[in-house]
Amino acid sequence: MNIQTESDKKLIVLALGGNALQQKGQKGTMAEQFENSRNSMKPVVELIKKGYNFVITHGNGPQVGSLMLMVDKSKDELPETPLGVADAMTEGSMGYMLAQSLQNVMIRSGMKKRPEVVVVPTQVVVDPNDSSVTNPSKPIGVFYTEEQAKKLEAEKGWVMKNDAGRGFRRCVASPYPVDIIEKDAIKTLIDHNYVVICGGGGGIPVYFEKDNTLEGMDCVIDKDLATMKIALAIGAETLVIVTGVKKVSVNWGKPDQKDLDVMTLAQARHYLAKGEFPAGSMGPKIQAALEFVQANPKNKVIITDIENLPEALEGKQGTTIVSY
Repeated sequence: MNIQTESDKKLIVLALGGNALQQKGQKGTMAEQFENSRNSMKPVVELIKKGYNFVITHGNGPQVGSLMLMVDKSKDELPETPLGVADAMTEGSMGYMLAQSLQNVMIRSGMKKRPEVVVVPTQVVVDPNDSSVTNPSKPIGVFYTEEQAKKLEAEKGWVMKNDAGRGFRRCVASPYPVDIIEKDAIKTLIDHNYVVICGGGGGIPVYFEKDNTLEGMDCVIDKDLATMKIALAIGAETLVIVTGVKKVSVNWGKPDQKDLDVMTLAQARHYLAKGEFPAGSMGPKIQAALEFVQANPKNKVIITDIENLPEALEGKQGTTIVSY
């Protein structure tokens, strides 16, 4: 039986959205991604100064999509990189950017006693027979027009779908995360006061062979669901999902739009069943929140944007999802 310490109570599992490193309308240059990651880490450092510790995850949709586009364009000259390996590559590169940015923001803020930051490439177990394998639904990469999407479907055999009305994107399999291979290592690092960056892009998808060895799988795991599994595995009680809006809303974009300060499990299930949270945007975040909160009555999920993170932890901003 694990006994929760005072430091555990100030442990935050923070899931950064894709806009943490690449914002809409940007080309995704390294300079842009470093600037965005530094800006994302400023509120985190503010909270570290107040005694919080963090496990940080992040999305990788634009980055892994761009990498696979490069692979496709160079396939006649270079060996192809499988999607599962591309997941690992972006987890390492983006983890490096976030780790260095966090370290530099701490230094520039004048922190004399700083926690160590470590990046853990994270293998996430999936079921190779998951239904998503035959029904690709996870968008990756850049946005295309409908005309461009139809051409790509015809020429490359890609599955192209409209992503929440923002344009068409390539969709790949996204199986449900079952377990976290490095969960004990992550917990050990937390117990020694490291800030851990892990599970980037939903982690590296793997499955067990019959002899109990691991094998990679070419797919992308939903970042919010994988983050929820990490949070449960390490015994965290607070999961913060950072997205592009301050609060979760119902009737979004309509004259009667209503921003929500608090949602109970029952309310969240009700709104999800009504279709208030589309699969391409808020839906996976609410699904992850439901599973995390129902696992332990003490657990809570906060959904907000990065700028309002400190206020959201004080209950002054964002949407908090609780048991009842």
